[in-house]
Amino acid sequence: MKKRNLLATVALSSVLFLGACSSDASSTTDVESTTESDQVTFESIKEAGVLKVGVKEDVPNFGLMNTDTGEIEGFEIDIAKKIAEEILGDPEAIELTPVTAKTRGPLLDNGEVDMVIATFTVTEERKETYNFTDAYYEDAVGLLVKTEKNYEGLEDMDGANIGVAQSSTTADAIAAEAEQYDITVDFSEYATYPEIKAALDSGRIDAFSVDRSILAGYLDESTEILPDRFATQDYGIATMKVNTELADGVNDLITTWGEDDTLDGLVSEWGLGE
Repeated sequence: MKKRNLLATVALSSVLFLGACSSDASSTTDVESTTESDQVTFESIKEAGVLKVGVKEDVPNFGLMNTDTGEIEGFEIDIAKKIAEEILGDPEAIELTPVTAKTRGPLLDNGEVDMVIATFTVTEERKETYNFTDAYYEDAVGLLVKTEKNYEGLEDMDGANIGVAQSSTTADAIAAEAEQYDITVDFSEYATYPEIKAALDSGRIDAFSVDRSILAGYLDESTEILPDRFATQDYGIATMKVNTELADGVNDLITTWGEDDTLDGLVSEWGLGE
């Protein structure tokens, strides 16, 4: 299965991560000023009695607020619960903080969350600032468009205005691909995915671009996902650079769950794999 192969690849080539790279709006952690006693570890989480996790609340199937229950649900939430169960013996001993692509780095930097599990793409640039686990999911950037536009792919979209999330890696990936087609596209940035979808529905943009599995959650009868796949990239769990013990422990869990098909089971359960 795709995830199992991916994890094996990552284990053999830990420095070879793919993906379109750009910076989150985050500050560099002051590692030198953080003492050992300040570090977040499995033990300190046990003492606190709760695991604090930054998650998305607007990404269908990954992390989405259920308006009926008031709970955030999805693949990444289930991973957070499994980690809480391992550390605290209780999958419900978690405190979820909604994040965006722009806020997840700062919330991790200031210690409001112990870790971020929020469609956080692993890049060499980000690895200089945060610890990342091996990948728990692989995805590629795609394009969601109105069916009535009759686009067949990015190659048809010279002059198009494409909506992307603030501080995401998406625009760089699309721009690189557009250059190969010798076309020009413009970008409009939005704070949230629902805002981008609303802009697409109203005709203010010609396409909504983010990872394909995320786009699948916004697909409806008036839209389609084009076959293009750009910049295959890995999602990893991020922790502060100083929290090496926590990072190693969580990475061991991800590795185990990749090998025993736990992650594959969650992927199937949430209908991922676009």
